[in-house]
Amino acid sequence: MCAGVGGLRDCFLRWQKVASVFLPAILLLTAVSCGAPGVPLPPSLHLPQPVSDLHALRKGDKVHLTWTAPTRTTDRQLIRQAGVIQICRSVEATLSACGTPAGEVSALQRNPQQKDSKISQEFVDHLPGALLTSDPAGEIVYAVSALNSEGRSAGLSNEVRVPAISTLMPPQDMHAIATAKGIEVTGTSADAPAPASGVRYFYRIYRREKGSDNAAGTIAGEAPWKGSLRFVDHAFSWEKTYLYRVTVVTSVTRGQAPGIQVEGDDSREVEVFAHDVFPPAVPSGLQAMYSAVSGQAFVDLVWSPDVDTDLDGYNVYRMEDGGESVKINPQLVKTPAFRDANVKAGKTYSYSVSAVDVRGNESARSEAASESVP
Repeated sequence: MCAGVGGLRDCFLRWQKVASVFLPAILLLTAVSCGAPGVPLPPSLHLPQPVSDLHALRKGDKVHLTWTAPTRTTDRQLIRQAGVIQICRSVEATLSACGTPAGEVSALQRNPQQKDSKISQEFVDHLPGALLTSDPAGEIVYAVSALNSEGRSAGLSNEVRVPAISTLMPPQDMHAIATAKGIEVTGTSADAPAPASGVRYFYRIYRREKGSDNAAGTIAGEAPWKGSLRFVDHAFSWEKTYLYRVTVVTSVTRGQAPGIQVEGDDSREVEVFAHDVFPPAVPSGLQAMYSAVSGQAFVDLVWSPDVDTDLDGYNVYRMEDGGESVKINPQLVKTPAFRDANVKAGKTYSYSVSAVDVRGNESARSEAASESVP
């Protein structure tokens, strides 16, 4: 009992002492058992994030599509069981929905140890002839739609566009031969309708070395399109085997925008061994002049330099008094000049010069030049 003022004071002090001991524990227990719940999260729909890096490249009637497959859902959860990826195609200005897909790509299984590893996927769409046109402004629009295992999607990827312009057939009757001027590539093309305004055609020639890792090869050059192809390749190395193929490129110009190029199908590859059996050009402008220094007689020769890129040097031939022509230089002459010190007074000498390349092919001899030693 807490009767009276003193008793009330004593009771209050006793309660304060008890509260200081037990109240923190009571509050902790209350906080643990009666915590306020957070905002409830909605269940995940497991929708893959839309693809954002779709790319397209057209060649002939084929469109090569590539993209990175999504690894997470729209709520940033790891995709556990993906569905297919639909290929969406349209000739309309934009794609609002996939509609009937042009094809599907199956989901790829990921390594669970590599949660966000990038997986590149691709699809080759064979264009129906009905979609191709002679209109340079025509386009075909593509997008892809990633579905979950229940066939649901969070939307389409970025859109990509390719020209819908028709391309030409590659040249036929292809040949490649080694000539003194280079590798000559020839072929014939069928007639084609006159191109529309803003459209032009040209040949693109590819070269690859046989056995190399570069299966696609490199562009050897381009040539105007017409009924026949004749192209000479100078940028190659002798004594190697090459494969050549040709495609007809359709170039489309739309106003001030940069031109768009679409390659047609490739011709068959033709093989050629670049064997150099072709000598350099015959030297020209040979002149012979007598001179003497301190009683020693000489005949100095000069001629126009040979411009062949594989030139290794020159040989000098001398004929004396109608006799046999004999080479008088022990080593190849590296410059277009030579001094003959083995001459005698009273003799007339006739000289000629040939050019030799790095593979030992020797040209015919130049026109002769004669000089008499007094």
